[in-house]
Amino acid sequence: MHAAVVRSFDAPPRFDTFPTPVATSADQILVDVLAAGLHPRVRSAANGTHYTSDGTLPMVPGIDAVGRTQQGELVYFIADDDDPGTMAEQAVVDRRRAVVLPDGTDAAAVAAAMNPGMSSWVALRRRIDFRPGGSVLVLGATGNAGQLAVRIAKHLGAARVVAAGRDPERLSLLPGMGADETIPLTDDPKEVADRLTKAAGDVDVVIDYLWGPVTEAAMPAVLTGRTERSKPLAWIQIGSMAGLELTLPSYLLRAANLQIMGSGQGSVTAAGILAELPALAAEITRGTLAVDPVAVPLSQVEQAWNAPTAPGRRIVLTPGE
Repeated sequence: MHAAVVRSFDAPPRFDTFPTPVATSADQILVDVLAAGLHPRVRSAANGTHYTSDGTLPMVPGIDAVGRTQQGELVYFIADDDDPGTMAEQAVVDRRRAVVLPDGTDAAAVAAAMNPGMSSWVALRRRIDFRPGGSVLVLGATGNAGQLAVRIAKHLGAARVVAAGRDPERLSLLPGMGADETIPLTDDPKEVADRLTKAAGDVDVVIDYLWGPVTEAAMPAVLTGRTERSKPLAWIQIGSMAGLELTLPSYLLRAANLQIMGSGQGSVTAAGILAELPALAAEITRGTLAVDPVAVPLSQVEQAWNAPTAPGRRIVLTPGE
């Protein structure tokens, strides 16, 4: 079959041939891939920097996709870690890791939105007991996942959502997506800290896509503004777009009821993640939580790999074109 194939972690995948995967258990089937999203998680796996990478080459990237079974069913599925990735003409699907989609579903739209939407959806529904009426700060709200996090928080009943991000153009769109207040992450650390203290001091949850120096400065700023320090604050680390590490002063853990946790592979069971797929897929199919897909033929994967995209858009590779 044809696939996007990584033969070096120092170069983008290339359109090449790769052995067609084979179903090896009663729960597995072979499907024709219709659309596979080019997510940041996919890029990090393809360059060997993701924490799940084992360094094995060659590899086919892609962690999820929409495909069609031999019986004509349309399914969204998450690839098993032991199988080749989804950026290929065909992929093996474990039925237990798949959701059947309604006829007429836009395959590219689902492939674009499920992965970025899943990050905050699973965090709010599986990592904490988030209740309607709660308040949320999204750090890194101007990326695709961050934009969806704002909308998902509102959809799940948040009374107030504060959105912080760097891109001014994307930040200006967030009030229309449900953000009650926006904070530009400028190069003036004092101004940013002051705004976080005033706007986000009493939030219940922080969904953090940034980490690194941004979080290192944001954490004490948010805690400084809390009216009641003993009120729990769940800080959920999902991404590390601003840095992989930070310095955490010990006093922050004593001075407030700060609960730092992650959300991702390992911190949530596979069964827990899969249990959330039907509801999320339904909202994406309805258009409630949409990302605008940019469909690119799989044969152009090398050119598409690092191509810029406009706000709210995500590249989706389509093997059938």
